[in-house]
Amino acid sequence: MEKLNPFVAAQKQLEEANRYLHLDDGLLQQLQNPKRIVEVRIPVAMDNGKIQVFRGFRSEHNNARGPYKGGIRYSPTETLDDVKALSMWMTWKCAVANIPYGGGKGGIIVDTKKLSKGELERLSRGYIRALYDLFGPNMDVPAPDMYTTPEIMGWMLDEYETIKRSQSPGFITGKPLALGGSQGRTEATGYGGAFVLHELITKRKINPKKVKVAVQGFGNVAYYVVEKLQQLGYTVLTVSDSTGGIYSEKGIDLQKAMGHKKKTGSLSGTPGTKTITNKQLLELPVDVLIPAAMENQITAENAKNIKAKIVLEMANGPVTPEADTILFKKGIMQIPDILANSGGVSVSYFEWVQNTYGYYWTKEEVLKKLEELIKREFNNVYNIALEKKIHMRTAAYILAVTRVVDAMKARGMA
Repeated sequence: MEKLNPFVAAQKQLEEANRYLHLDDGLLQQLQNPKRIVEVRIPVAMDNGKIQVFRGFRSEHNNARGPYKGGIRYSPTETLDDVKALSMWMTWKCAVANIPYGGGKGGIIVDTKKLSKGELERLSRGYIRALYDLFGPNMDVPAPDMYTTPEIMGWMLDEYETIKRSQSPGFITGKPLALGGSQGRTEATGYGGAFVLHELITKRKINPKKVKVAVQGFGNVAYYVVEKLQQLGYTVLTVSDSTGGIYSEKGIDLQKAMGHKKKTGSLSGTPGTKTITNKQLLELPVDVLIPAAMENQITAENAKNIKAKIVLEMANGPVTPEADTILFKKGIMQIPDILANSGGVSVSYFEWVQNTYGYYWTKEEVLKKLEELIKREFNNVYNIALEKKIHMRTAAYILAVTRVVDAMKARGMA
């Protein structure tokens, strides 16, 4: 199947919201495209003595509400359209969370598995050298994303501060704790999604112990959404990796699954579970389906087979616009990605605040602030959806776009 263009999908989602917002053409055109896109070539001295040149990007979508904010991803399949779409989604994600950022995103086309640690560090520092004049705590604040880590953020921070000849921990988030990172950042995205789902289940007066959940994925986000849901009493029947999924009617033993994955490199064969495919996982007769792996997992082809009553989007763009319509007509409640997985950027904001003040909170304080923030904004989106009888994604876009447009108008930009 041909890969769906994420930037086209992002633009379609905005157009759907505009059916209710009725923005004028000039304003809509500003929001449909990034304000600035920068592409660079990064020469890196490889361990074999040769120079290899890598292609990197930074897309800055909108900064009406505050500095651009968004991760840097390393992937061999990275494209400019991916980065443009993600920068637009970051604008809406920051606005729907009501934190004072705009949207940005960066990327490098690279297979990190083929680099030594030294090559990876030189590449990361090279990215900052190529783009340092864009970045700053009040300009553009990067963070980790796919195949980037707190360690890489530490290298980037050091390179930036070396160039600037000053301490500037707020230039980047997702850093190691030793360099001003925030407690709770590791768990933030997964826990945020669990808080949102629990708020919906509570509103519906459903006992969490009676709710069966299927989770696609087993990366950082999936692991922590499972951990928090299990703490809240939910039964998580599945998790999966690139080789397939595992299923247990009694619920997945998270520690046992992680131990088996670390030992064998695969979830398949985890004691007490049976193996299923990712296709089977998505179509299980569960109460809640959580796609927490890759984009475009629920499409026009398989949406009709989805049996879950609720879809919590923890991956970016896991449901295509065509599938949105099918799920909505089936009466399936979707909690959209720009709301469901906004816990990560929310705690990145908390990290930035702590860096600015030089005063740091405990993990309990961070997670409590996250729970309060994300539940409040869930209810704002939920109420718009109920009032207008529309898709939750459209409601989230209406809230987010309205907040961005209000800031643009206050600045005289619209």
